Amino acid sequence: MLDAALQPLQRRALTPIARFMVARGIGADTATLTGFAMGIIALLFIANGAYLAGLSFILLNRLLDGLDGAIARLTRPTDRGAFLDIALDFFFYATVPLSFAVADPAANALPAAVVITAFVGTGSSFLAFAVIAAQRGLPASAFTGKGIHYLSGLTEGTETIAFFVAICLFPGYFGEIAVGFALACLITTFTRWVQGIQTFREQESAS
Repeated sequence: MLDAALQPLQRRALTPIARFMVARGIGADTATLTGFAMGIIALLFIANGAYLAGLSFILLNRLLDGLDGAIARLTRPTDRGAFLDIALDFFFYATVPLSFAVADPAANALPAAVVITAFVGTGSSFLAFAVIAAQRGLPASAFTGKGIHYLSGLTEGTETIAFFVAICLFPGYFGEIAVGFALACLITTFTRWVQGIQTFREQESAS
């Protein structure tokens, strides 16, 4: 929901850092893979109850996730890089609630399962739309520079980061925060279903 408004600010902030990295030969794929490694380290910290340390690595992961796109725009975006970015992002998202389930299975396993299920809904609706939209040759998205057709929703990248920050700062309320965020994700899933059906129905009627 907030990504469209915040993306121009993010790009202005990250472009100088990206230029610095490009000048030193650091490519977009390197940033993507390093960010993924930071995410796995976050999982290990959170699973052992070190929530603030985990949060610091989550934030590093998200920083590098923004930088890989900025580096790609300064050099040469590739389909390989876009695929790697999306695939690793969705895997990383699921590891965060999983790590809370490992840290306290009795309290966190069920809400973690609920929010991971909600992530499947948002991710599958997002990717299903992208695949069919690309096949139909629809315009790529209002998010200039995205490597994939982008269907917006109530919970996007910004809201997901806010969720991760909240559960790391208040781990004792993981269950309540996770279920609340899962409900927001389910709303996103439903609205994406509706948007996708309407978009493709209009395309079929016009053809």
